[in-house]
Amino acid sequence: MTAPLHLAVALDGTGWHPASWREPDARPAELFTAQYWLDLAREAEAGTLDFVTFEDALGLQSDRPDGPDERTDHVRGRLDAVLIASRVAPATGHIGLVPTATVTHTEPFHIAKALATLDYVSKGRAGWRVQVSGRAHEAGHFGRRTLPVIEPGRIDDPATRAVVEDLFAEAADYVEVVRRLWDSWEDDAEIRDAATGRFIDREKLHYIDFAGKYFSVRGPSITPRPPQGQPPVTALAHAETPYRFASRSADLTYVTPADADHARQIVGQVESGHIFADLVIFLEEGAKDRLDALDREVYRSDAAIFSGTPAQLADLLIEWQAAGISGFRLRPGRLPADLRSITRELVPELRRRGVFREAYEAPTLRGLLGWERPANRYAVGATVA
Repeated sequence: MTAPLHLAVALDGTGWHPASWREPDARPAELFTAQYWLDLAREAEAGTLDFVTFEDALGLQSDRPDGPDERTDHVRGRLDAVLIASRVAPATGHIGLVPTATVTHTEPFHIAKALATLDYVSKGRAGWRVQVSGRAHEAGHFGRRTLPVIEPGRIDDPATRAVVEDLFAEAADYVEVVRRLWDSWEDDAEIRDAATGRFIDREKLHYIDFAGKYFSVRGPSITPRPPQGQPPVTALAHAETPYRFASRSADLTYVTPADADHARQIVGQVESGHIFADLVIFLEEGAKDRLDALDREVYRSDAAIFSGTPAQLADLLIEWQAAGISGFRLRPGRLPADLRSITRELVPELRRRGVFREAYEAPTLRGLLGWERPANRYAVGATVA
């Protein structure tokens, strides 16, 4: 019997195609409203998807690696992903919420408490998509350091490779600090005993005393341990260095195979609790070609692009699952059109084939992904893998 598939959706703007905002049912005037993101998340939840991710970055969207471009015909600007997720959380009840938060130029203490707060607001449905910023112009927003322009075609240049290695080493330390801060309160640290006047047991709050090349953080956090203990950490990886980072630091890794054979190769390089393949999807005949014509360019992506019927997509997902992929993060080319096709056509097709859930089976994101709540590393007698 085929194992159940996991499905997530990556939400970004009006969809992943840059001309999607010009579609008749797109809602570009509502991109900076809470209702827009609420509607998308509720649609995804109606399809019993595992989680949604919210894209984010420290700079404006751009088609150039060295800074903002001059295009005025593409969506530019976005809301903060963690804050979107926090607004969506009380209006949903089952689906996981995984905002993108960049680790370069930011502080792990701030992200640790923000994501712990999201886990409380969502009652255990928070996750985190870790993002590294290698863009020189984004460094300029903070003034702490400079980064060279990383040209996509020169990623194997020794100087470029050294910069990339350093960015991912910093990211690994960042994730470790966040994880320790999440554990810096034991689960029963809050006593709330009015009779004795003790709200907390101070012996169950722990200094993490992290000291490394990139960070020196004493702790403890100001936010008690999240409901999930450790909200799932996820990361997108395309190549050797990010694969190593994801294997070391992420619970779930998004990868971008071109086909089933490529998926098998990638699975052999990544050690992660789940490996999700990213796919840009267009679930309407001719939709991509029409949008390409509007944009006057052929749309290309870091991920494979699928254009076809829900049944054909179901065939592909099951084929890639046999290659070792445990789930998929689908990037709708158009929002809300392709999201509706996922929830109202693809999901029923997968259910007919017996490979997707009929209803939510767990109240937390960790539970939906098949994971137990982990022990606290600082509790007496605890052993943490």
